[in-house]
Amino acid sequence: MATNLARSAFWITISEIIFNLAGFIIHSIVGRILGPADYGRFGIVVTLTTMVIMLIGNGIPTAMSKYISEIYDTNIPLVKVIKRQTIILQTILIGIITIIFYFSAPLLAGALGDPTLTPLFRLSTLIIPLFAAASFYFSYYTGLHRFGIQSFLKISRSLFRIIFIIGFAYFFSLKGSISGYIAAPASVFLLAFLIDKFKVSKELRAPEAQPAKSLPDASLTFRWQKLLNYAWQIILFFLAYELLISIDLYLVKGILHDDYLTGIYNASLTIGRIPYYVFYALTVILLPVISKATAENDHKKASEIINSSLRLMLVLLVPMIILMSIFARPIIKLFYSSEYIGAAYPMSILVWGVGFLTIYYVFCFVMSGAGRVKKPMVLSIIGLAINTVLNYVLIKKYGIAGSAAATSITSFFIALIMLYYIWKDFGVSIKIKSLAKIGLAGTLTYFASFLFDKGELIFMLWSAILFSFYAGILLLLREIKKEDWPLLKAILSSRKK
Repeated sequence: MATNLARSAFWITISEIIFNLAGFIIHSIVGRILGPADYGRFGIVVTLTTMVIMLIGNGIPTAMSKYISEIYDTNIPLVKVIKRQTIILQTILIGIITIIFYFSAPLLAGALGDPTLTPLFRLSTLIIPLFAAASFYFSYYTGLHRFGIQSFLKISRSLFRIIFIIGFAYFFSLKGSISGYIAAPASVFLLAFLIDKFKVSKELRAPEAQPAKSLPDASLTFRWQKLLNYAWQIILFFLAYELLISIDLYLVKGILHDDYLTGIYNASLTIGRIPYYVFYALTVILLPVISKATAENDHKKASEIINSSLRLMLVLLVPMIILMSIFARPIIKLFYSSEYIGAAYPMSILVWGVGFLTIYYVFCFVMSGAGRVKKPMVLSIIGLAINTVLNYVLIKKYGIAGSAAATSITSFFIALIMLYYIWKDFGVSIKIKSLAKIGLAGTLTYFASFLFDKGELIFMLWSAILFSFYAGILLLLREIKKEDWPLLKAILSSRKK
């Protein structure tokens, strides 16, 4: 079993890497095809539409994933009940949201000071139901711990996005690129549905998957109100969090009224979020694992997993953020061309905030898996308010660089508070000695980076050398040891029966 789990975890990581690489390829090529002005409009429309579906459409499926994870090993027949109730609730919610979004298109365009965005918002409305349908199956397979299938779907989604978004952008320009965001999730949903119909559902109905003895009727009932009670808090969390990480782009557009600068800032956001995308795989694994550990009252195991996650993120985030900040110019030129070079400075600031946001986001899912959704929900709302005020003030004074600074300051603040709650609720904290060693290695790496040329392609070689330098320091300081258990082993040990 451990071998199968290790293989699944490996493919989750690979699928996340492929998915994120596909995203950067898409943005790089679409940015070149459309140019900064239309790329800014593209970013506004797609970001807002996908934000709506991610923050509202993921609430009920995430609740489904949590509750299926808790009963999967003991009550497989109940899986079908939870799934059916989720489909009903999700269909009603998404139907309402789709209609509201379509008729709100003129209001959204007006709020951004650009009425020409109205037809683009209306076109993007179709993203909502199709994205929701595809995301439903991702959450469903997470709850069933079918990470292999989930990885296959994620890789397929990456390929569909590249084909449709870039292909449509090339032939149909701005509207085509938005249409690609409609075709890609539609293809993923169809694929996921066929896998469920001809493979997963049959396996769940197989005699060997059924309980050894008949379960009482009471064990086959599930109150749909439980889904809603958990989901509304998740929805508010996603709402506040997605606005928290996207409000800067909307305020840049709304305050500066400049499509070119909006496109430049969208480029800095896209590249600056690389650390966030890299560690997103942790949330996929941690949510069901922590949910199961807390349901079984295994608080010691939950604490061990969280502690391993925190240490892993700090060890890897520090050099990633330093190198991205130092080599911001060649990175932007590599992904977007010299036409977007103005994105380098705000990105070099923003990437520090994204590092703190990554820690915050991963541990929000730890809290959610443990059923403590209100804390990340409230903290995200507070963060949104702070980020909005800071962006409004700093954009007016410093332009897009001010927006990057505002987001970074806010991210640092809410990450510290989240780490406090992680310590308070789970007894998890990183040792001061470890923190000092990581900080020393990071500081030496930062100053060493000034010795290297920041050319367009050679920076990748220098980055590899500097990362090795950083890892070597931690090895000398015995912060990285041969006997260290990686996060994966901690997760696997928590899943063994």
